[in-house]
Amino acid sequence: MEYTIRQEKAEDELAIRALHKKAFHNEGKEADLVDAIRASTYFVPELSLVADSHVEGVIGHILFSKIILETELIAKQTLGLAPMAVLPEFQYKGIGSALVRRGLEVCKEEGYEHVFVLGHPNFYPKFGFVPASSLGVEAPFPVPDEAFMGLELRKGALKGVEGEIVYPPAFQSVTP
Repeated sequence: MEYTIRQEKAEDELAIRALHKKAFHNEGKEADLVDAIRASTYFVPELSLVADSHVEGVIGHILFSKIILETELIAKQTLGLAPMAVLPEFQYKGIGSALVRRGLEVCKEEGYEHVFVLGHPNFYPKFGFVPASSLGVEAPFPVPDEAFMGLELRKGALKGVEGEIVYPPAFQSVTP
């Protein structure tokens, strides 16, 4: 199947919303999260990517947005990967992996130094994610250690840093 990974466009918003509702089989919490982030100052348009099938339209979406790493001395800007979804009928075909790989490339190109994700511990490590606690970073809520992960986009960017992630208000609808 042919598809292109590109930055989302305004005309993709309804398709992205429908995709997240279908992929997560819930009341639209992830779709609402995307909308809330998009309407906030934490949104980075270059970091909202879609997998666009030339026949089917938008079949996948990934969003990286600004979050805060709060240490004892400072608050550092970092990125959160959330959410990422592929339409159910296109899952297990490498589209999600392609979205993550391209998304991380764009994050590096944009000059970001690290990314954090609350996600499946069998999926994200293949891209270099490790438990965030091993990087000195804690989640702001109780989650299994192996599910809250971080990735240094610039080697050593988190050396000597200890702190906790602070999610912006947009995330309140989906945090545990």
